[in-house]
Amino acid sequence: MTKTVALAFSGGLDTTVCVPLLKEEYGYDEVIGVTVDVGQPADEFDEAAETAEALGLDHYVVDAKEEFAALCFEGVRANASYQGYPLGTALARPVIATAILEVAKEHDCAGIAHGCTGKGNDQLRFEAVWRDSDLEVIAPVRELGLTRKWEKEYAAERDLPVEGGNEGDWSIDTNLWSRSVEGKELEEPGYVPGEEIYEWTSAPTAETEELELEFEDGYPVALNGEAYDPVELIETLNALAGEYGVGRSDIMEDRMLGLKVRENYEHPAATVLLSAHAGLEALVLTKEERDFKRTVDEQWSQKGYEGLVSGPLVQALEAFIAKTQERVTGTVTIRLEGGQARVVGRTSPYATYSADAASFNTEDVTGSIEQEDATGVAKYHGFQERLAKKVIAAAKGE
Repeated sequence: MTKTVALAFSGGLDTTVCVPLLKEEYGYDEVIGVTVDVGQPADEFDEAAETAEALGLDHYVVDAKEEFAALCFEGVRANASYQGYPLGTALARPVIATAILEVAKEHDCAGIAHGCTGKGNDQLRFEAVWRDSDLEVIAPVRELGLTRKWEKEYAAERDLPVEGGNEGDWSIDTNLWSRSVEGKELEEPGYVPGEEIYEWTSAPTAETEELELEFEDGYPVALNGEAYDPVELIETLNALAGEYGVGRSDIMEDRMLGLKVRENYEHPAATVLLSAHAGLEALVLTKEERDFKRTVDEQWSQKGYEGLVSGPLVQALEAFIAKTQERVTGTVTIRLEGGQARVVGRTSPYATYSADAASFNTEDVTGSIEQEDATGVAKYHGFQERLAKKVIAAAKGE
């Protein structure tokens, strides 16, 4: 009986050398490659297809853009970010892992493999999904302690279809929600990158543009009065906001294994949608809801970063989030300027706001509060602090 393993396949150096290694080192008779589309550039699929053909590898491509976009929109409702940037790669990995697992099961695979190293987060995100199955989980690069130098030499010796292991100056990961850039000089925290590392965003200028975004139950549904499905809206905003330099992050990121790394990200659509959503929540939610939801959002974001978006905690968090989002319906005006996406207007039928009550120019318009009502509150506010000062001074004989 043929023993088959499914490999998360990109066509790059790591996954290419994994193909023969899975046969030689792990005893598999057949390897099938699976590439999952979460919004990568077309040339990446071309590379994967060409490499798979050269290897004689059965290659499957799964379109999971809709599933990924739907998860990103759940992230919008949770205001999801990690240490200051929107979650892109992190949210994509469980979607990719699930799609590969489904292909593996369809083809009666005995094992499932990835080409991740032992230093990054992706190994954990993939395996969190896969280890819930009966398949053998294999990580050749990590388990065999492979280095890039060894892989290049191995590829050259076996005449594997890689360009000498040369995959460009930067390590780049792209999907619908974000584009990450790392490696080489960028590994130095003090290195100042030039414009050449950016592809989605132009250098910010003095030009501005205003957009009108509509939300229903916390989900973005329309742009400038036109309805969009999630994938279309993300792609449109990436192109539109990117022209104004919106959505650049240069951060020192704390990975799950404790390593601190430098990462550069581009995320125009994510920045716009998260900013707009937060602006609308500020209008409709009470202070108590906003305060508590901040804690809920942080927990959702942490689990999202870890690739654990389907666990019991996240389900419980999403139950609270869903209740709050019943009122997050309305329109937000965003101004793109100077590399920023700034909320400049918002409306909602659920606005927890009264212009008459808040105005400095009205008196008792609501019939329920008057300015003089605040006198008693003002007397009590800070009472303990004032009393404490007096007691302390008296005790010291001052």
